[in-house]
Amino acid sequence: MTKKTSGDGSYEVVWPSGDRRQKMRPLAKRLDTLKGKTVAQLWDFLFAGDVVFTALEDKLREEYPDTKWISWREFGSTHAVNEKELLASLPQRFKELGVDAAISCMAC
Repeated sequence: MTKKTSGDGSYEVVWPSGDRRQKMRPLAKRLDTLKGKTVAQLWDFLFAGDVVFTALEDKLREEYPDTKWISWREFGSTHAVNEKELLASLPQRFKELGVDAAISCMAC
C-alpha cells in the first residue's frame, strides 16, 4: 500500500503486514541423521499428502532403513474442527511415541 505524500513523484511506503507481535526464537536443533530415529508425519488432508508421504518414506527408507515412521493416520488432520486441540497435544503425543522429528505436509 502506498500513499502519495507530495506532488514530486515520491511516495510514502507502508508495510502491509503490521508490527511483529511476537519475539523471534531460535530454531530447534536439527538432526544430524535420520538413522535410528522416529519420524512423525503430519498432514492437513487437503492435498496429496498420502501420496507425498508414501514417496518420501520409500525414498528415505533406501538410505535410512532403520528409521521408524509414524503415519499421519495416527494423528488425524492438522486442519480440522479440533486443530487447536490436536496441535496443542502434539508435544505430549510425540513424547509418548518417542518422536525425534516431524514432517508436516500441507496444501498450497
